[in-house]
Amino acid sequence: MSDTDEVGEEVTAEDGYTDDAVITHAHGAGGGQMTELIESLAVSRFAESEADVGLAALDDGSVQPIDDDHSVVVTTDSHVVTPLFFRGGDIGRLAVSGTVNDLAMMGATEPLALTSSLIIEAGTPQSTVERVTESMREACEEAGTTVTTGDTKVMGSDEIDTLAINTTGVGIVPRGEHVPDAGLSVGDKLIVSGTIGDHGISLLSEREGFDFGGDLESDVQPVNDLVRAAMDAGEVTAMKDPTRGGLATVLNEMASKADVGIDVEDASVPVSGAVSSAGEVLGIEPFDVACEGVVVMGVTGEDAEDVLDALRDNSKGEDAAIVGEVVEDHTGQVVLDTGFGRRYLSPPEGEQLPRIC
Repeated sequence: MSDTDEVGEEVTAEDGYTDDAVITHAHGAGGGQMTELIESLAVSRFAESEADVGLAALDDGSVQPIDDDHSVVVTTDSHVVTPLFFRGGDIGRLAVSGTVNDLAMMGATEPLALTSSLIIEAGTPQSTVERVTESMREACEEAGTTVTTGDTKVMGSDEIDTLAINTTGVGIVPRGEHVPDAGLSVGDKLIVSGTIGDHGISLLSEREGFDFGGDLESDVQPVNDLVRAAMDAGEVTAMKDPTRGGLATVLNEMASKADVGIDVEDASVPVSGAVSSAGEVLGIEPFDVACEGVVVMGVTGEDAEDVLDALRDNSKGEDAAIVGEVVEDHTGQVVLDTGFGRRYLSPPEGEQLPRIC
């Protein structure tokens, strides 16, 4: 079956879409549908480059050699969130932190510079945009970087929901010393640098008007200094930040890419009391919810305790914990030991929390 588009080019089912296919919110939620969309619409259409890590890897950024000794790391992300300002942060802090953290996940812990593109709905108070850009400046200062170029577009009323931000980050790593998300090996330990679910559950409760107390707020923060401390303390084999899709999605992606299994101890995963209580009330599993200031890393078994100590010495990593290990069994899957039995920890399907990162 095929059709003809407006310029006369044939569109077939093999191209990955048909005239009646539409993009849904689930395609942006960070799960399997999002991966399938990216592979269909982007990966399949761009030629492979000479990059050490390119588009097809679907990692947190690309790694391109620039000479015999150095590689450039590039990442880009677009940020939308409702509300724009929330407990613990706002869209400006989110945009800078998200991009700095994606660079750090590749081993580029000293970002050279960021770009920033603001897309603003006409009628938005100028004070709102000024507040957001000031927050971006403060987050840049915290991360040791700055915005060096950018763009601004103003859309008509109702053509965009108030404000969206795209940021691109650039960093340098020694040639061959980047950290992929596919680098796990049997015997590695899995470390989570802080409590999970804080960002997503805090936003949902605020959006819905629930008050679970003052301890519940987003964890959004740049963690490049935390990652640097970990890498200085031992061999980090793989990293990823559990944003869309949360910890469950990230662990499954890391297991699948490395063709290994992961065993996780439920009791070892750091979850704050506020997030646990709110999650129960809201019917949301913290494993499935976005974090914005947490790192998931694989570390060689012999270095795991040293890396854990280095993380806990930093205020951003004081709740860090070894949560599991890499095994030969059940390759490509994650098994959770609940204390009452073992079950597969599967990534969430569809979209639970719209517009949170």
